[in-house]
Amino acid sequence: MLDETALRSSLDTIAAGHPAIGALIGRLGYPPPRQRVPGYETLLRTIVGQQVSVAAAASVWTKLETALGAGCAPEALLASDFDTLRACGLSRQKQGYARSLAELVTSGALDLHALPHDDEEAIAELVRIKGIGRWSAEIYLLFAEGRKDIWPAGDLAVQIAVGQILGLGERPDEKLTRSLAEPWRPHRSAMALMAWHHYNTKVL
Repeated sequence: MLDETALRSSLDTIAAGHPAIGALIGRLGYPPPRQRVPGYETLLRTIVGQQVSVAAAASVWTKLETALGAGCAPEALLASDFDTLRACGLSRQKQGYARSLAELVTSGALDLHALPHDDEEAIAELVRIKGIGRWSAEIYLLFAEGRKDIWPAGDLAVQIAVGQILGLGERPDEKLTRSLAEPWRPHRSAMALMAWHHYNTKVL
């Protein structure tokens, strides 16, 4: 897992070859680790939280747990009708996504506790779920599984932060952001956390 010790070690390794990263750590300090519980519930929460505020997602989740029970078990979700889930705040589209996840889990077609060790193969497994694209899959592998070399190059905040950290004139696109991170392998997860840390910290 990418715990605090591993996170700091990875960033120190990157900083040894990139003075700008070392200077950034000196200014901002190390980012805190971000860890979530692996499994169905975390992915369902990801679906619930898509394109809504944190507060709105929390409200929907509370209503879902009231209706379906703690953790919103996949069997309970599949047994619920459209109106019940709609009353909890799930749109028709998100219900489709949630049911896709629940069906893959209950059928055994997707084992979230035995994803492939290869990151790209694991991403390919996760994007089988309707509503889970590459970004969501990468975020899950980084936060829930603590994988050490995940690089969500499609994340807008990561792109902005990388552009600023490296002194680029403009925000790099996803392709360039992915290319720029190649020298940071196999520690790109730590650098992603550092990028978010930079983005969320005001530096005068």
